[in-house]
Parts: sequence; structure tokens; C-alpha cells
Amino acid sequence: MTTSLTLKSASSLLIALSLGLGAGVATAHSDGKVTPGYLQDNNKHIVKNNFGQCWRTGSWTPAMAIAECDPDLVKKEAPVAKKQDTVPAQPLVPPDLGPAKPAFAKINLQAETLFDFDKAVLRADGKKTLDDEVVAKMKQYPEVEVVLVTGHADRIGTDKYNLKLSDRRAAAAKTYIVSQGIDAKRIETVGKGEAEPLVDCKNVKGVEKRSNKKLVECLQPNRRVLVEIKVQAPTK
Repeated sequence: MTTSLTLKSASSLLIALSLGLGAGVATAHSDGKVTPGYLQDNNKHIVKNNFGQCWRTGSWTPAMAIAECDPDLVKKEAPVAKKQDTVPAQPLVPPDLGPAKPAFAKINLQAETLFDFDKAVLRADGKKTLDDEVVAKMKQYPEVEVVLVTGHADRIGTDKYNLKLSDRRAAAAKTYIVSQGIDAKRIETVGKGEAEPLVDCKNVKGVEKRSNKKLVECLQPNRRVLVEIKVQAPTK
């Protein structure tokens, strides 16, 4: 128990400490600060008796208790809980709206395979190509609900003319595919004209006319019809 001082004993102890005659009195280490409620010597050391008990002053109250002298009266701080590694909640993932991969890859057909140069009327061998490459696949994969048929042209001619030509070629391909038993609702068409070329052929000299055979040949990859899946239902 911490020792409390009576007025008389406190006075005697203070005198003894000041004279350096505090035999039987011990001092505790201190940080040099005033500690209210406890007797301190001239060096601000808390005074203790031979039993290691701190001397309290008459003004001491339990609220002044310090851990060194009255550890049972000092409120212990609750240990800080170690922060646990938490796994963030995973967002709900909606079910797949389609299969893991397309039923078939994009089909890129050269325009000259389907049409004569600068024409939008399907050739006989062009129809067979559509039968083998598009119609057969759409019948094989009914889950393919919509395909997009895109017509492309080269840059020979005006922008307006090439856009119309690519529109007419895409429409001609759709008409034939529908004639082979495919629902028209499963086919959409669009013409891109010369807007998305695959090659530029800037190294070919001469005028940009159909009479420039080297340029016409070089630009062939740009004249094409692309068929790709737009909407595909999930497979069961």
C-alpha cells in the first residue's frame, strides 16, 4: 500500500530530505516533472520508503494515481486488437449472357469472290461461297441470333459512290442468305465505304482510277464483305 503522509511526518521528512539526512528513505527515478499527489525531493524524484512504497501527499486522490506507485488504481488500456487481414467482399457476378466464345469466327470474304469488279450482283460462285461460309454456319448454330454483314470498298471513286456500293453489296449478301432459309431478323447490314481500309497502297504511282491496274490490284484487300456475330444466346 502506498504510504500517506501526516502533516507532522511530512514536515519531518521534507526537512530530512532537504538536509540530505533521509536515512531509510529511497527515491524513485523520475523524468524531472512534478507529479501531483506524491512527495518529491528537490530533484523531482518521487520519494519511497524502504518497502518501495511511494509517499502520498495530503492532497492525493485516486485520480492522481500513477502506474509506478499505484498500478492497481491506474486504468489499463485495452489491448489494441491486431488488425486482421480481411478479404474484401466479392461483388455478385451476374450470370453469363452468352457462351464463353463465339459459335464461329469472323468471316472475311473478298468482294471479287462474291461480285464482279464495281458491281453489287452476286456471282454464281459467290453464292456458293455464302452457302458454305455463312448459311451453313447459321443453320448449324441457331444460338447465333443476329449477324452483322458489313460492306467495304476501296478509295477509287468518290466517297459517296463507294459508300453506296458497299451498302448495296451488304444488302445483296443478306438477300441471298435469307433466300436460303435464314430469318431476315437474324441479319443486319451496314456499309462502311472506304472508311476502314486494310491497305493504303501509297507507294503505287499513277492516277487513282480503275484504269490503274496496279492500284486496283493493290487495293483488293479493302474490297471485302465481313460477316460477324452480333448477338448470340447462351447455350444450355
